[in-house]
Amino acid sequence: MAFSLSDEHEAIREAVREFGENEMKPVAEEYDCEGKYPLELREKAAEYDFVAPGIPIEYGGAGMDKISSTIVTEELWRADPGIGSAVGSAGFGTNMIVEFGDEWMKEEWLPKIAGGETASCSMISEPAHGSNVAGIETVAEKEDDEFVLNGNKMWITNGTVADIGVLMAKTSPGEGHRGITAFLVPMDSDGISTDKIDNKLGIRASDLAEVVVDDVRVPEENVIGEVDKGFYQLMEFFASGRTSVASQAVGAAQGALDAAIEYAGEREQFGQKIKEFQAIEHKLAEMATRVEAARSLTYRAATEVEQNNQDIAAQFSSMAKLFASEIAVEVADEGIQVHGGSGYVTDYPAERYYRDARITKIYEGTSEIQKNIIADQLL
Repeated sequence: MAFSLSDEHEAIREAVREFGENEMKPVAEEYDCEGKYPLELREKAAEYDFVAPGIPIEYGGAGMDKISSTIVTEELWRADPGIGSAVGSAGFGTNMIVEFGDEWMKEEWLPKIAGGETASCSMISEPAHGSNVAGIETVAEKEDDEFVLNGNKMWITNGTVADIGVLMAKTSPGEGHRGITAFLVPMDSDGISTDKIDNKLGIRASDLAEVVVDDVRVPEENVIGEVDKGFYQLMEFFASGRTSVASQAVGAAQGALDAAIEYAGEREQFGQKIKEFQAIEHKLAEMATRVEAARSLTYRAATEVEQNNQDIAAQFSSMAKLFASEIAVEVADEGIQVHGGSGYVTDYPAERYYRDARITKIYEGTSEIQKNIIADQLL
């Protein structure tokens, strides 16, 4: 399948890259070392429509297509995966609101998220249920015109900084995936408590938390879509989500490659730049080829998502997520090798790309889950 980027796509790439070079890279090490959330950068990124760029124009967003959103994510992660993750994830769960939410939800929350005023979160994973969404144990019991929510959510991005969350809970326990419902939940609701997770290997600028939901009451109108249809609604966004992670991986890989090329042009050994050694030349050539292959597969997946070719999109998004995440870790590892001892310390960004890239093999479905999905499609 052939595809090409439009002038508009290239202009978006240039704008995000400029933002990354000027605003993100100079402070990347600081945010990583301190593990602090980049609120000011999120707000600044929103001025350029880089926060939740897919939110429709009528709700304050940029209304970007999937290829454009993919480019935004890639370039944010190329500059710095930690800050890129924080900025890029500020709109978690908004796809569910856009597609299935009531009009009041869209009007009240989408402009605030797109404008960088607040962040949202998506509360799916639990301590005992990550890849197995159907096994979640959080429950929602109907009482008059309210639902009472109880459960424990884990690994929730933006858990302590979001004002609103999309929470998945069982409304028909015992029915598996057929009994899950999506709820819009204000994060300041009575009964919600959050505990920030600080001891992360990478993307330390991104907020991560455990969220405990204890007798949280939400009105019936806070159901997103239909009762007991939440799993089916969620499935519509898996291809888009996995393509987004693939673009994160491509960005991290490209950033690691950029750092390796720059270092190879500066470092001297045996009286010459190390870029002049064939061993380094070959290593950089292999890294660049892998990155480009991952990028092409990711853009193919984004094209299928944009065209709503659901079965094909499901297959290619899993392929892109699997391949790009593996490549990101491999390229980041080689980047450290190019740096030698300098790659093992925080003085250079090589080790940060290595740590940050690793998460792309885990969230939004592990590499093992992606292989299952691909095999199911093939067989």
